[in-house]
Amino acid sequence: MEYSASVNKLTQPLVKILLDNAAALRIGVEQLKNGCTIIDAGINHPGGLEAGRIIAEICMGGLGKVNISQRAYTDNWPLSVNVYSSNPVLSCLGSQYAGWSLSHEKYYALGSGPARAMATKIKDEKKEPVEELYKELAYQDSCDTATLVIENDAAPPVEIIDKVAKACGVKPKQLTIIVTPTSSLAGCVQVVARVLEVAMHKAHALHFPLEHIIDGSGSAPICPPHPKFVKAMGRTNDAILFAGQVHIFVKGTDEAAKNLADNLPSSTSKDYGKPFAEVFKQYDHDFFKIDPMLFSPASVIVTAVESGNSFRAGKLDNVLLDQSFGA
Repeated sequence: MEYSASVNKLTQPLVKILLDNAAALRIGVEQLKNGCTIIDAGINHPGGLEAGRIIAEICMGGLGKVNISQRAYTDNWPLSVNVYSSNPVLSCLGSQYAGWSLSHEKYYALGSGPARAMATKIKDEKKEPVEELYKELAYQDSCDTATLVIENDAAPPVEIIDKVAKACGVKPKQLTIIVTPTSSLAGCVQVVARVLEVAMHKAHALHFPLEHIIDGSGSAPICPPHPKFVKAMGRTNDAILFAGQVHIFVKGTDEAAKNLADNLPSSTSKDYGKPFAEVFKQYDHDFFKIDPMLFSPASVIVTAVESGNSFRAGKLDNVLLDQSFGA
């Protein structure tokens, strides 16, 4: 796969929208002493649906579109987020995926968004990507600014900010970090907007050739926020697991397309069948004990563009969705 687009450059206009319209979007903007810009979308400022929508597009590296609409495909939750990308592999895996683990003392967070694609480390006197995934994607971004999105209820300490800036090869004043707590409305939107991304991630886990994925779209209901972290996180996951819908367009044989469709839905996982917060508790709050095949949309369509045939699998589960969302 060859990519020429800079996901960090493409997101600069979106970041500017947040900065120029902070008051209207109900978000906070702070420039730290080291020059780094922190955007608060749910900690000390309420944020909201529109802030979450823009942040979701930033997460997608400027290569995806996100909109919010009222739809009636679930029984009780019509407010939905809809996403699509004509470059879903780079947009979702190369930018949106929360793959950068960041920690300092008691602070821990996963970083997502375009800055991931710039992050490198020095190994044997050579620069290598922080995440091994970028070797497979054969992509490394270069830009004069970097933007990272963090899901946490607190801004990162300066030690993490300096680490991120150094890894990206920029000064802290060239770095913007957006913080969206999962318990906030903006946080709910930007996480549920990962409905296409989880499909890309699972396709990768199933060893489907990523270069055969040429387009994609997805939708999922926006969950009501919850003040407790585990409940909030559970609801954002369940929106996708129980009601996420994805349509992927692929090259290759009908057999390969059908096999992808059959194995993609969340219901193929051994851990499917109860709200995510309960599954998380069952495994003593250890993500790594959960079946990774669980993280995928509820319903999928895979279209083989060379034959024109489409293959559908999975289904929505309104009962489990209502149970999770506290209907």
